Amino acid sequence: MAGEPQDDCLFCKIVDGSIPATIVRETETTVAFRDINPQAPTHVLVIPKAHHRDAAALAAAAPELAADVLRETQAVADEEKLESYRIVFNTGSGAGQTVWHAHAHVLGGRGLEWPPG
Repeated sequence: MAGEPQDDCLFCKIVDGSIPATIVRETETTVAFRDINPQAPTHVLVIPKAHHRDAAALAAAAPELAADVLRETQAVADEEKLESYRIVFNTGSGAGQTVWHAHAHVLGGRGLEWPPG
């Protein structure tokens, strides 16, 4: 069920503390932690604590929680002193999503060319 923790979800396990992560911020509704395979000098993931499969499912089921995630991306960028940065939501395996829990990548600290990929 959407919003409920999933036993097989890596990010749900980070939320409940059973898998360690380098947490940089935490709110009542979100957790932000460093990516274990960074693609930029700053690469932080911001996730909702509630489980939603992807960004589209999150936005449909809990738009206020999606807004919390976006607000936290700015807070991470501020704490990391990023003047410019990229926010990425991969939705679906063809787009590179590998963990089926909605998450925003905050990438910065180097030039980020366009188009990506």
